[in-house]
Amino acid sequence: MPIKRRDFLIFLGASMGTAALGCRPRSGQELSSPFSRAKTNARGLNFEPVQLPMPLETDAIAPDRQIAAYQTYEVIDDLVLPEGYTYQVIAAWGDRLGDSRVGYNNDYLSFVETAPNEGYLTINFEYISGQTWMQTFETVIGRSLPFAQLIAATSQNGGTIDAFTLAESDPLKAQITEVAKEALTDLGMGVMSLRRLEDGTWERTNSQSDRRITGISGLEDGRYLKTTGPAVSIFEKANKQGYDDQLGDRAIGTFQNCAGGTTPWGTVFSAEENFQDQVIEPVLADGSSFNPSQYPFAITDRGIARCGNVFGLAGNKYGWMVEVDPSNPDDYGTKHTWLGRYRHEAVGIFAESGKKLAFYSGCDRRGGHLYKFVSNGTVSDITDKANSRLLEDGMLYGAKFNADGTGQWVPLTTSTPIDPVLPSQVEGNLVVLPNGDRQLGGVVPFDTDQQVLTYKQQFSTLGDLYTGNDLEKQGAILIDAHFAASAAGITCTGRPEDTEVGPDGTLYIAFTSGTPSDSDGGPHKAIFKGPKGEEAYEFGWIFKLQEDDSDPAAMTFRWESFAAGGEPADGGMGFSNPDNVAVDKEGNLWMVTDMSTSSHNEAVPSRVKDGQVLNTKDKLGLFGNNSVWYLPTSGSNAGNAYPFAIGPMETECTGPYFTNDGETLFLAIQHPGERNGIRTDGAVEIREFAMQTPDGQEFMQERTVPIGSNWPGKGAGDVPKPAVVAIRLKSA
Repeated sequence: MPIKRRDFLIFLGASMGTAALGCRPRSGQELSSPFSRAKTNARGLNFEPVQLPMPLETDAIAPDRQIAAYQTYEVIDDLVLPEGYTYQVIAAWGDRLGDSRVGYNNDYLSFVETAPNEGYLTINFEYISGQTWMQTFETVIGRSLPFAQLIAATSQNGGTIDAFTLAESDPLKAQITEVAKEALTDLGMGVMSLRRLEDGTWERTNSQSDRRITGISGLEDGRYLKTTGPAVSIFEKANKQGYDDQLGDRAIGTFQNCAGGTTPWGTVFSAEENFQDQVIEPVLADGSSFNPSQYPFAITDRGIARCGNVFGLAGNKYGWMVEVDPSNPDDYGTKHTWLGRYRHEAVGIFAESGKKLAFYSGCDRRGGHLYKFVSNGTVSDITDKANSRLLEDGMLYGAKFNADGTGQWVPLTTSTPIDPVLPSQVEGNLVVLPNGDRQLGGVVPFDTDQQVLTYKQQFSTLGDLYTGNDLEKQGAILIDAHFAASAAGITCTGRPEDTEVGPDGTLYIAFTSGTPSDSDGGPHKAIFKGPKGEEAYEFGWIFKLQEDDSDPAAMTFRWESFAAGGEPADGGMGFSNPDNVAVDKEGNLWMVTDMSTSSHNEAVPSRVKDGQVLNTKDKLGLFGNNSVWYLPTSGSNAGNAYPFAIGPMETECTGPYFTNDGETLFLAIQHPGERNGIRTDGAVEIREFAMQTPDGQEFMQERTVPIGSNWPGKGAGDVPKPAVVAIRLKSA
């Protein structure tokens, strides 16, 4: 159950005795709060919260006047900020960066300062919004691609074609190669040097360190990524059971780069999340990849996927955490395999002198797990770049949450007993495990407990599921980490999309959604419930996890629900689907939401359909656009949540990152116009929403909703482009 304000304050007081870490939190703040020049208002805030379409308990509107205030609402195709704040577009898709361009759908941001008012901004590029990307590519990039020809050529085969086996002389292969190269160029990472001017604005300085690390780095330019850890034994192994890309410990590119983290020693980590969009995810029993032919290139008028097919990319080399030193122009990334291969979201770093190093990350899938890597060596100087070597020797653990608020870390190693998650324990009643026929490899779904209990009798330890010597088996377990973790009984969770370590060592985890899927299953029913005990709770949570004895190497922990999404009348805090979280030096949280684009402002004319009360997923349209929130953990406003910003049409606001002085918030605005593309002629629709006030009074709202987007240009007919912005006080 989530903590209400009074209980939150009691819990906070009980936890304040923990010792402060000797490390800078990932979000980079050095002052007590961001935007430090802002004056505090009567409510003890240094900004006046923006007005969302949903009435909140924290509104500065009397409860008896909320209905009148919210009966009409106009959605704006812009980044809406509090009075007194402004934003500057730093870079947008297609802008020059190094010898390439700024990629698409910018996500995690990191600003590593090299001097006062100067530093390196590292940017993740997650995925392409296929329909809008194809619609706008020629306008933004300046050349055309054969989209129509490929859609026509593949339409007779369900939109796919195996380009890997096409003859090099086949014109169709050349066309697919051209499109796939451009798509993967728009993914990966970028490093950009910046300088702040006296008036508070920022300018690019275009240093020698500016560069792109794309989905095809190394393919033609020799800029391969490096790899470390046990999985290297699989990459270099001769006579693999499956496909061999002949590259050994080198990897071509990085893609689907979503969230990330920044170390106290100045390197940046990037999470390869939905890598299965480009390469096949399951592997064979020795950890080797299936042949690229089994995952053919795909294109329709709605999108593009499986671009790894034409280049023969090995699937087992994607799904890792990638480390880059932004100050080193020759560094194109290292994939540390001890951190595991799964659909990574973010990394929380627990670094304290004299203790082992801990890295936390989550697998962003429905039913994904929470993980922790613990180094064998200890940290000496937290600013020493040699700390990166600690990631080459240690152990990966998965979290088992108990309903009583305790938990354990279970190692993912060859001797770990097989004790699978049972379908009856999770939403959706589905668990996916490594295929019991290890000659075939891959994974299979189980939907009954008896099937899983039979599976448990077949295998004793994780080592029984994989082949090779001890090192190779460990490498295979790490390559197959999500499915191995399910076999070991690691708790299935609700899409862990961020892991952030606060200044007192507390880990904050954003669980975005408790709804199951037909292919992955869902979260543990006893752990992930809504404020009123609801199962399959779509609106999400933020959890708080504290290691026993504040030890990063502890094998036991305590956990608590810190905040729940949802409507205030039903016990939620007014947001839905929490995603990236930033923690300031005093432990206050800044959070962005991740509602799926298809749900934004979808009409909800009634709270009942076919005689049944709507489920939580069918009510997402009530929340409007994605937004940015402030959740103070100290002071008179502790336990509340305040909306700071609202994103443009059909976007996510991602990767919040503060400068050390707290005067600038960098924010990535992702996929404007993802569903409806370019907004033309100021198109809008009027939609109806069955809203309720925090005290449960129902009323109808008439909402004006723009169709498509013209952001960031904001002119009539302007092409929507993902972009990075810098937010500051106007007076700064």
